[in-house]
Amino acid sequence: MNSKDGFWHWFILAVLAGLSVWLVTSNPINLGIDLAGGFSFTLQVDEETLVANNEGKELKDSDRKDAQERALEVLRNRIDGSGTKEAVIYPEPGSLRIIMQIPGVGEAERKKIDDIIQQQAYLAFRTVHKDNDELTQKAFADGIAPRGYVVVPEQVQLSDGRSITRYYYAKDKNAQSVGNESPYAIGPELWRTASVGASYDFMLSAEKEGAIEKFYPFYVSVKEDMSGEYVETASVTYDQLGRPQVSVSFDKEGKKKFGNITSDLAPGGRLNPNQSERRQLAIVLDDTLYSAPNINEAILQGSAVISGGFDAAEAQQLAVVLRAGSLPAPVDVLTSTEISPTLGQESINSGIRAMLIGAVVVVIFMLLYYMIAGVVVNLALLLDVLLLPLGMVTAAGFLGIFVNVGAPSSGALPTLTLPGIAGLILTIGMAVDANVLIFERIREEQREGKRFSSAVTAGFEKVFSTILDANVTTLLVAVILFLQGSGPIRGFAVTLTAGILVSMYTALIFTRLVFNLLAEKSSMEKLKMLSIVKQGTHIDFISKRRYAGILSVLVIAGTVGLFVSKGMNNYSVDLTGGWSFLYDSQESANGVPDVVQALETAGIKDPQVSYQKQIADASKQTLEVKVKLDEGEAALAALDAKIGEDTLLQKNKVGSQVGAEMRTRGVKAIIYALIGIIIYITFRFEFAYALGTIAALVHDVLITVGIYCALGNQVSLPIIAALLTIVGYSANDTIVVFDRIREDVKLLKNKSFLEICNISINHCLGRTLMTSITTLLTVVMLLIFGGGAINDFALALFIGVIVGTYSSIFVATPVMLLWQTRNEKKARMRAQAAA
Repeated sequence: MNSKDGFWHWFILAVLAGLSVWLVTSNPINLGIDLAGGFSFTLQVDEETLVANNEGKELKDSDRKDAQERALEVLRNRIDGSGTKEAVIYPEPGSLRIIMQIPGVGEAERKKIDDIIQQQAYLAFRTVHKDNDELTQKAFADGIAPRGYVVVPEQVQLSDGRSITRYYYAKDKNAQSVGNESPYAIGPELWRTASVGASYDFMLSAEKEGAIEKFYPFYVSVKEDMSGEYVETASVTYDQLGRPQVSVSFDKEGKKKFGNITSDLAPGGRLNPNQSERRQLAIVLDDTLYSAPNINEAILQGSAVISGGFDAAEAQQLAVVLRAGSLPAPVDVLTSTEISPTLGQESINSGIRAMLIGAVVVVIFMLLYYMIAGVVVNLALLLDVLLLPLGMVTAAGFLGIFVNVGAPSSGALPTLTLPGIAGLILTIGMAVDANVLIFERIREEQREGKRFSSAVTAGFEKVFSTILDANVTTLLVAVILFLQGSGPIRGFAVTLTAGILVSMYTALIFTRLVFNLLAEKSSMEKLKMLSIVKQGTHIDFISKRRYAGILSVLVIAGTVGLFVSKGMNNYSVDLTGGWSFLYDSQESANGVPDVVQALETAGIKDPQVSYQKQIADASKQTLEVKVKLDEGEAALAALDAKIGEDTLLQKNKVGSQVGAEMRTRGVKAIIYALIGIIIYITFRFEFAYALGTIAALVHDVLITVGIYCALGNQVSLPIIAALLTIVGYSANDTIVVFDRIREDVKLLKNKSFLEICNISINHCLGRTLMTSITTLLTVVMLLIFGGGAINDFALALFIGVIVGTYSSIFVATPVMLLWQTRNEKKARMRAQAAA
């Protein structure tokens, strides 16, 4: 890199740093619901309804995609129209699901949003039976009432002074639910009794008179005369008595169609030749009859009014959903998560604290160990932090190539999530890895007697391919995390990718620029550093491979056996389905039995209750309760009574179907990562090296999961993200060793392959230990100061980093050696046979 090239590198670096600073200052940092509090929903468009609307024919992929896109657009318009800000809504690829995240809203807002989501907004205009008055009076006279309702007589004073008895339905306060069905459901028995046939629905229209709610019956044609697809706009207006109503206007085609319908039903019209008879047109929304006005004359201006027993807020909501349009089919809520802003703020505080302490510890350690080089790497770390916003935007754009959902708009910073903060902290530990590789290689070049400038040049050139291979495998894992994950997990994938890209750039460009300056402008003759591994160290690791193998088999057998014995209890609610509740608790762990007893008294079977406190701050205490899906409401009532509803920090519901799918996706993600790494390493090395790497990775995943669950923890989506991170870390570590073996094979031709493996492991030992130490320093800070979900994530990483360091030495190389030796033996036998 000559001085001219150096100038342009410095210039580009300055431009990138300025652009990154501009991104932060010009764009607000949006927090995910796990940090800002709020609600998250996983919605699914009902496929059975779609099939029914498709005349029973099986749906094609294009049909599903079209339905998903239509539902997405309708829901987005509804949420935007309701005034809710910062909502994140995107489709889940390859399904009929939609993810909706709404940060920073409270319970009242959630209920409104829930209603907006659930309302299909299918508007239809349907003719009322011409003999409706006689039919309904007969039903009243016969005492027939829908289940859950009672007939109520009332005296009505006519204008001529006469008094008559009129009837209406009222809800029976003593009515009981039948299964999951409302006590006020209307069955088909009424129209059959009235002998009107199955071509009419018996429907009730609600009217409010003060505190009294009255229901009036109508026989409404099943066949619709006109749907709401022609609605152009809808707004709230008020009638002569000041009661809210919704005025609807139709588009050009709708005006013509509505004009023809009302012309036919008006007195003297085609369907109503009697000049004195008033026919009615029912306005039905989502199978609810709102009103059935008389048609006195043809309505040619293309408008209608929907009135009913609703207040101003309900009328406004109805107008919003009508303007947004109707959903292609009903939408079911598969999962819902509610997080208190208090929990989010605590997560931010603990995450920032862990990040700062972790950064300070790493900076001090690098300074003490690498001296002048430590100053350089610390400057590189500072630059990493400065460039990270630009890296995150770049990473989001890169990952958006694979899945064009959930990524921020161009130039906007990605939403920051709790796993994203964990990713930032982990980036600090892993960012020094490339620099450690460079420094350790420069140390080796200096030991061979090279001058400082020559050692720097050789060091950078010889580690380039190693750094590239090691980071590509981790990047592969990040891509798979993004593809298979959702929400916060994708936030972690974006942060991890950004950390990889930025740290590679600063290590290979910035660090090189600084060392070139030192070589050109200073009188430095040698780069001084401390050494964790003494020069000439030669530990015979390969000879210990049998003992290591026995140890690994015993640990795997023991932990896997325990895992199998615990069955589904190994998995968290987000992987099995059910409810989880997190409470801010000031009680000690001794209070857990009382909580369990309160739940069992409420009829909850086998509740999972755990008490947690932060290691660094014992005053931060939480109580987590997990129950089955059908026990959620009863458990919440019992917990609110026992602990207090104002202390609820998080409420999470996951459907059993979604939980099972999340387990499957988690396993697939790990398998895809392993397959991708096999292909890449086979391409870059040989199959034997790929086999050794996969053996080490499977070993690491099994032991990490086994020990993690043996400690009483459960596997969740963040833990699957941690396992994939471990896969990337362990592959990174293994590739460094394999790359050195590949290099030494060319240089040490007089040595056996077994001897070369031992020599290479010893050559890489300093780097292996240093990378593990710096990564563990940040992980330990997460473990101590992170709290909550970060704490579990950090525990899995802590186990995985230790196991990964062990496997890169005692598992990967021995397995590769075994396969290589086997192939060499076969080759010798073939050669002997040929001779």
